[in-house]
Order: sequence, then structure tokens, then C-alpha cells
Amino acid sequence: MSRRILGPFNRVEGDLEVKLEIRDDRVSEAWVTSPMYRGFEQMLHGRDPRDALVYTPRVCGICSVSQSVAAANALGAIQGVVRPPNGELAINLIHGCENLADHFTHFYLFFMPDFAREAYRQRSWYDEVAARFKAVRGSAASQTMSARAGFMHIMGLLAGKWPHSLAIQPGGSTRGVEIHEKMRLLAILAGFRNFLEQQLFGDSLERMLELESGRQLQAWFAEQAPGQSDFRRFLQLALDLKLEELGRTDLRLMSYGVYPGSGGELFRRGTWCAGNGAPLRPEDISEDISHSWMEGQAEPQHPYKGVTLPDADPASGYTWCKAPRLAGEAVEVGAVARQTVDGQPLIRELVAATGSNVRNRVIARLIEIPRILLAMEAWCRELRPKEPFCITQELPDQAQGAGMTEAARGSLGHWVRVKNGRIINYQIVAPTTWNFSPRDWTEQPGPLEQALIGTPAGADESEPVAVQHVVRSFDPCMVCTVH
Repeated sequence: MSRRILGPFNRVEGDLEVKLEIRDDRVSEAWVTSPMYRGFEQMLHGRDPRDALVYTPRVCGICSVSQSVAAANALGAIQGVVRPPNGELAINLIHGCENLADHFTHFYLFFMPDFAREAYRQRSWYDEVAARFKAVRGSAASQTMSARAGFMHIMGLLAGKWPHSLAIQPGGSTRGVEIHEKMRLLAILAGFRNFLEQQLFGDSLERMLELESGRQLQAWFAEQAPGQSDFRRFLQLALDLKLEELGRTDLRLMSYGVYPGSGGELFRRGTWCAGNGAPLRPEDISEDISHSWMEGQAEPQHPYKGVTLPDADPASGYTWCKAPRLAGEAVEVGAVARQTVDGQPLIRELVAATGSNVRNRVIARLIEIPRILLAMEAWCRELRPKEPFCITQELPDQAQGAGMTEAARGSLGHWVRVKNGRIINYQIVAPTTWNFSPRDWTEQPGPLEQALIGTPAGADESEPVAVQHVVRSFDPCMVCTVH
């Protein structure tokens, strides 16, 4: 038996360390550490509730819109405000743009470059993969950044700027859209669709959503050579390296639901485990600090009652991250959870067969891309430029409210309590807080800690590439983890 500490990880937002116990060249135990504390919840204490709209987007420069949406939803719950349809549509477009860009960036710039590592030089596909995906120098890098930059012009039109926009408010979006801007938005979406259909999928978005089973996916993959599209190339690597056997969990999957509309949310709220769906009970959410560098909370607490008080030297702690649990269970969040809960047939079948794993997490993110983009096209067409985009309403002096949404990486919640017109408690539980949580008081490991067990980690590997794949399949955002 040996122990090894990996970190810091490259191509990860924020700082991350993983301590591994290795037996027979495989991980037998793992401990995940978030080594950077930031303290946004303490910054908000005693402030005007509307300050949350300024502070919380700065938790992260990647998913700042998701933080804005959660904060606006929390304040909107306190106010009891109902957004005008234009406001809801505009927020969905802004939020969808950020989440879609995150999926796109993760695949091309964070995840796929690992297959261009020297560890794979003997594989028959290595030269082609390295030429396409090698970090910075691969042909995909410049194409991806150019396509992403064009797509992110949506943020300029709808949010004024990105990140850290103030356009998203409890009552809607402060940035109205004119008729000519609506046409510009549709043109941007069409341009990005063109890149996806030519480069990522090599097929129409509608065709991708017709793939409803593993057999159909395999038949689609076999229609053309792997080099004909980047998704096919990934499926080739997944098959050759057996990525469906890597990083598996069979935990409960959870989604808060996202992109509301007149017919309900685009991706619905709920949980899924062992083939059975169940409603989400937000009151069952708690955070445990028994293995965190925190104090002031003797037992797990719901976020409304939780505290965030740093203590860098408790004997049992090994991370700044708390341990969120749902009715005492560790749960996995992210695109694979979102699509499974929503009933996307391909992802449900893959999860039923092999659980959540490296392959299925990536496929879920890629399948979510056409679903979001097609919805964005519809939302844009539904905008009514001459009608209101935002309404204002007073905040009560005393209330509490929750804002729950989905960032690209999974379920994000803000819980706020207000007394005498000031924030007396503000708690944020981010997606990576769920996925990279430490053990709880029952010694139940967090999702990544469980997913790493059994991962190959040879003595001759200073940075085991399989561990890298597992970690990156969750796409961690460590600055969000401890805010």
C-alpha cells in the first residue's frame, strides 16, 4: 500500500488536491481537498439583500450567470414577484448561453487534451488526436475559441457584459431587446449551430436528439470514420479505453430543474436512483462540517440554519468544502443527473446499464448541447420587443427565500434570511460542493471520493491519467466549491 497526493490540477478552475491510497496499482481510498477559502457568505452578512446581486456573481468567472440567477431567484421568492414572459425568456437565453458555452469549452479545452498525453503515444489514434486536441497547439483550440467568442456575443446583447452582469434581477432582465437585435440573436445562434453540426457532431442537431438508445448511438457512430466529427472521435476513445468502466458511481442523481417557461421547466426537477424517480424535497438538504475546516455547527444543518465559520485547525478536517447531503445521502449532480432526471432516453439507458461514469458524464453534456440550443432558438423567436422585460417590487424587512437552479456542472442553491432589512444568513451550495464533498459524520465519502475507488494508478505514473479523466469528467469549479 502507498499514499500519494495529486495537485494542483491543471485546466481546473481553482485549487484542487486529491490524496490517494493505492493498493495493487489501483485507488483503494480517496480524500478530496479544496485548499482555498474565500468567504463570500461572510461578506454578505449584514448587507442589503440586493447586494447579493452584485457580490454572488463574483463567486466565479465561469458560471457567474448561474450565481446571478440563483441570487435573483432567492430574492424573487422573498418578494413573491412574477417575472413578465420577456424577462423569463431573456434570463433563459443568458443562462443557456453560459451553460452551453461551458459544456463546449469543457469538452474541447479541458477534457479532450488529456488524450494527447504521452501515456497514449502507442495507441493507433494518438497522432490524429494530438493534432486535433493537444492543449493550446491542437487545431481544435483556435477553432473552438473563435466559435465560442462569436457565440458569447449573446451576452453583450442581452446582459451588457460577461462575466458579472447586473442585468438579471428578481423581476426579470433590465436589458430589453429591439426587433433588429432579435434578428442578430437568431443569426448568432445559427452561426454556432453551424459549427456544432460541422465540427462537433458532423450531423444535424435534430438527428442527434433522435438517438434514444445505446444501439442507435452505436449505429450512428459506425456510419462514418471517427475523424469525421469530434463526438465520433470521443466515442472511439471511450470504446478503446473502456471509459464506461472508469469513475463509476451508482449514487442518487439530483436536479433542481432549470429554464422555466409557461409549460414548466425545460429540464425538470427531481431525483433518480436505481431506475426510480422521486420528487425533490428541498427541506431534506443539509450540510455537514464534521470533516471540514469549519466550526460553529455541531450537527448537519439545512442551509437556512447553516453557518460558514472558518477554522483551519480542527483535528478531523481535511478540506474547506462542506459535505452536502440529501436526506443523509451523498448525491451526484451535473448534466448526467439533469438528463436522467428529465427522462432523456439515451442517457437513462446508459446510466441504467453502467451507472454514472466518465463516458456517460461526457455524453450527457454533449447531448445537452443541442437540447439547449434548440430551446434558445425557440425562446428568441418568442421575445416580444415592445413588451416589458422587468418589473420592480419592494423587499420585505423580514423573510427568507431560496433560489435553486442548474449551472452547467449541476445543482446550485442560494438560501437567504433577512431581518430588519438586512441579510442575517446567506448560504450557497454549489455543484462542486456536492460532487467534491468530503466524508460526513457517518464516514460516507463524497461522490468523487467514491468514483475514484478502483481507478488505475500505477507506480510509474506521477500523475495517473485515469485519475485525471475521472476528476475532469465532473468538470470541477473549486472557487465555487467554497465560495
